[in-house]
Amino acid sequence: MRIRFLSVCCVLLGFVLLGKLYLVQIVRGSEYSVKAERQYVRPDQDLWDRGSIFFEMRDGTRVSAAALKTGFTVAIHPKNMANKEGAYAELSKEIPLGREEFFAKADKVGDPYEEIARKLPEEIATKISALTIKGVSLYKDRWRFYPGGLLASHILGFVGFDGNLQTGRAGLERYYNDVLYRDGSDLYQNFFAEIFSNVKKAVGPARAAGDIVTSIEPSVQHFLEHSLNELEETYDADRVGGIIMDPQSGRLYAMGLSPSFDPNEYAKETDSGRFINSLVENVYEMGSIMKPLTIAAGFDAGVVSATSTYTDLGSLTLNGKTISNFDGKGRGVVSMQEVLNQSLNTGAATVALRLGKDEFRAYFKRYGLGEETGIDLPSEARGLVQNLESGRDIELATASYGQGIALTPIQTVRALASLGNGGFLVTPHIVTEIKYRTGITRSVEDSRKIAVLKPNTSAEISRMLVRVVDTALLEGKYKMERHSIAAKTGTALIANPEGGGYYPDRLLHSFFGYFPAYNPRFIVFLFAVQPKGVTFASHTLTAPFMDIAKFLINYYEIPPDR
Repeated sequence: MRIRFLSVCCVLLGFVLLGKLYLVQIVRGSEYSVKAERQYVRPDQDLWDRGSIFFEMRDGTRVSAAALKTGFTVAIHPKNMANKEGAYAELSKEIPLGREEFFAKADKVGDPYEEIARKLPEEIATKISALTIKGVSLYKDRWRFYPGGLLASHILGFVGFDGNLQTGRAGLERYYNDVLYRDGSDLYQNFFAEIFSNVKKAVGPARAAGDIVTSIEPSVQHFLEHSLNELEETYDADRVGGIIMDPQSGRLYAMGLSPSFDPNEYAKETDSGRFINSLVENVYEMGSIMKPLTIAAGFDAGVVSATSTYTDLGSLTLNGKTISNFDGKGRGVVSMQEVLNQSLNTGAATVALRLGKDEFRAYFKRYGLGEETGIDLPSEARGLVQNLESGRDIELATASYGQGIALTPIQTVRALASLGNGGFLVTPHIVTEIKYRTGITRSVEDSRKIAVLKPNTSAEISRMLVRVVDTALLEGKYKMERHSIAAKTGTALIANPEGGGYYPDRLLHSFFGYFPAYNPRFIVFLFAVQPKGVTFASHTLTAPFMDIAKFLINYYEIPPDR
């Protein structure tokens, strides 16, 4: 028995040692390799470290989105420099040095340390090292590097200083800072303590240190951003943005804004407003893209059907205020299909009034309007939907066609996705996996779905939105013969926060669509704030939407559905 017991102990010990060897050489080999080079690191600090962020290609290949770059810092020690003039002459042959700046630092008598150059490549550092200048030192350095430059900058965010600590300041860098952050102290943590503590964290709500994998597809992200840049330039818009999401799961394939910024050079950006992710942090009155939500609610509650009609007089007066269609004209007796085809405000208001304020409010709240979506990005806004509580018919009517309530774009996309995915609210998300330093990988996708509409309601509103594209959107010019697309445009007045009411000449354009319409793979949302020289969103956003749709259909090889 004793021999067997000892044999079992030896086998277990062997497995533990193999596990430790795997951990040291494979999982964390690069970190220990860096520690072995401490002669290049400043003695008063550790070499900076941080977890990585990855994009994922359509075939599952992962590419770096945020990583670490290694280089060298050149420092001088003024109190040890014997020949400052000679040091300057030698150094300036290898690196660009301002004479005044160099001597301002070199003349600080008694100063033990002054940096004169950073982020030098190894070949330059080798040349400087060979000079063996007294009072000059080289130190290995690492910093955050974003290989894509501007690509997905509002998603990734950037790393900056919070006091003396480098930490995530925006985007995923901030939201997942507790996963990406490294303090270096756990490199020597007890092996058993590390294993068991990380297993506990991996299965619980807390996060352990690791890398994160996103659902962002870089080719899709690049195509979206290129389209947004063209939109901004063509119409001189204050800001344009877009979202591409899987309406079935909430996975985000792309999300972008223009103008953007380069996270590698964020400190040089003079307009801090560019750092704001307006798709998550800002709210807008979205206009007529809200009409399908209103009509779907009417279908779902049974107060109207696709064949229901009403008499359109061109305007409605409620609580002493008048609302009208975009052109002020009446159409006589029209169907619900024509409400969408011609984007009639009076038609959406009629459906809302038939629902009644309590039921209308309940449906809009069920769509998740006025609440956070749960997207894994910081500073998400909840939206402004107080008008739903007013109890007056006029606020009910304006909300039905997207005025008087303000929503974030991501909140809007989440609600609109329910029209095509069978009637469910999903959770928009970017990160799909966390790869912990112990080698454990955990999926973090939220697969929960909340039913908000009946499946047949989703099918009926989708059919109507397909007809909008096929026959009414720019007179059917962009109909795709082999693929069904459900879509709607929106043109909204922009509220005047100072004088009340709305600016007469400032507009927000929006557009959403999903395809294939009856089992959608993608929902695409676009918006433009104050585009110049054009009134209606159909003329600004239809063409770029269709270009994106065609790209996705071809890139993902989506078969025809009709």
